[in-house]
Amino acid sequence: MSDIRDDLSQGIAHRIHAERTQREWSLAELSERSGVSKAMLSAIERNGTSPTAALLVRIASAFGMTLSSLIAQAELRGGGLMREKDQPIWRDPGTGYVRRHLSPASDMPLELIRVEMPAGATVSLPASSYAFIRQQIWLMEGRLGFTEGDVVHVMEAGDCLALGPPADCTFHAPGPAAAIYLVALMRGSQ
Repeated sequence: MSDIRDDLSQGIAHRIHAERTQREWSLAELSERSGVSKAMLSAIERNGTSPTAALLVRIASAFGMTLSSLIAQAELRGGGLMREKDQPIWRDPGTGYVRRHLSPASDMPLELIRVEMPAGATVSLPASSYAFIRQQIWLMEGRLGFTEGDVVHVMEAGDCLALGPPADCTFHAPGPAAAIYLVALMRGSQ
């Protein structure tokens, strides 16, 4: 599994560099658009650091992409069956949350992502990360506090939440166990 994670980390670095050069943006321009420092962007592109989810969301948003599509394009190659051993796994170095991309690459606008958030972990994402997607979250295990703009949802195992219009969001696993949830993500305009 560590080989898959290492490959994904390298793939993310390569994808960010490819997206930037395809747009003919300098590091300074990507920095301005994403709010991520040039030094950090350079380290990410060289695979010299593991970016957090929050940083990747800001970079993906600057490209007009979701975090899911950035990671999927970094690793997925196509095919109808995605075996568990081949599903890209990414661990957020800031919180330890683990994100597993379940869906095979396809032209379908649907993606399935399994997330395991350690007890006590919190991740905040800006509204811009939801600009091109619609999502539902199904909590499989544990408890999840989810703040969507000014609305706080307290979720128990089995609960399913359809997100509204793009808003700043915060995920929090209050414990005592990890929160394990499935995200069904539909790409396209809102």
